[in-house]
Amino acid sequence: MPGDPGGRASAGAKGCLDPLAALRTPDEPAWDVYLTGTVFLDIIFTGLDSAPVRGTESWARGMGQSPGGVANMATALARLGLRTSLAAAFGDDHYGSYCWDALEQGEGIDLAQSRTVPGWHSPVTVSMAYEGERTMVSHGHDAPPVEPAPECPPRSRAAIASLAPGVREEWVAQAAAKGTMIFADVGWDDTGRWDLAGLADLAHCEAFLPNAEEAMRYTGTDCPRAAARALTAHVPLAVVTLGAEGAYAVDGRTGETAEVPAIAVEALDPTGAGDVFVAGFVTGTLAGWPLADRLAFAGLTAALSVQEFGGSLSAPGWAEIGAWWRRIQSYEDQDPSALRRYAFLEGLVPESSRPWPLRRAVPTIGFGQR
Repeated sequence: MPGDPGGRASAGAKGCLDPLAALRTPDEPAWDVYLTGTVFLDIIFTGLDSAPVRGTESWARGMGQSPGGVANMATALARLGLRTSLAAAFGDDHYGSYCWDALEQGEGIDLAQSRTVPGWHSPVTVSMAYEGERTMVSHGHDAPPVEPAPECPPRSRAAIASLAPGVREEWVAQAAAKGTMIFADVGWDDTGRWDLAGLADLAHCEAFLPNAEEAMRYTGTDCPRAAARALTAHVPLAVVTLGAEGAYAVDGRTGETAEVPAIAVEALDPTGAGDVFVAGFVTGTLAGWPLADRLAFAGLTAALSVQEFGGSLSAPGWAEIGAWWRRIQSYEDQDPSALRRYAFLEGLVPESSRPWPLRRAVPTIGFGQR
């Protein structure tokens, strides 16, 4: 897809930088990205010295709450300036009202394909962050009946799917038939089969973004880079995240490969970092950036997100990306080669955009009604 990674993008609605400004045409899709899934209310405890011990009481030095689940990725996309449409069910309890307002009013995410379900309990996840890791406890009732909207999925440049073994989602094929680029991640295979044939919707995908362990298990390899190469027999573009080592990608159509190391940061809460990585990679792909720049940008956005707590509300916006770029250049001992890796940001980041810092997870939910 053509693009101008060296040209400065323009500010769009609400003052948010639009990375696709140079590509927009009158007949383009209404949405840049469509996604669907379950929205959780996330309650996050940070500052724990260790994992909770049975029979004892632990005190956390920090606490916050924010929309979670698929809201993590939707928020990350919106904060990067992509026009984002989310289809999800929301409970009609206070948790559901809070999540709806935070996403629609706070982040500008389109919820026309979403609905409120009377009497349905909003799913809740409690996340405890310690020693750079997290432990989660979730609670939720059975999902409400599926009621596809007449225009679901809406026409969009891209869509993000979460693949599951043995599950076929009709909307994925529908979206791909409309020319939508499908990006997919995957969760742990509880069946233990790790059979790529079981990921039926992978055939409709432009890119597949598993982590190293998932990629190796699905391909039967003992090296994540070999796994990425093997995956290109099933999907055009394979991106494997390598944890502290960064990420590796292979474009099976051209044979191009790219590997970018991770940015070392002190992680406060890793919740949602994988979702932010995907959002960054999708942004770079739609903007037409080179493969290595897409990987670097995805890793940068993920690194910035883990320095704040909360899944969705920790996602960085362009102002924070710009602030990082200007700050990192001010260090006299900065490795010149590392600076060159992110030099593509120079023509992208704004001098100023939406207010910074962005809204973060707060310790309580407001008491008023919507």
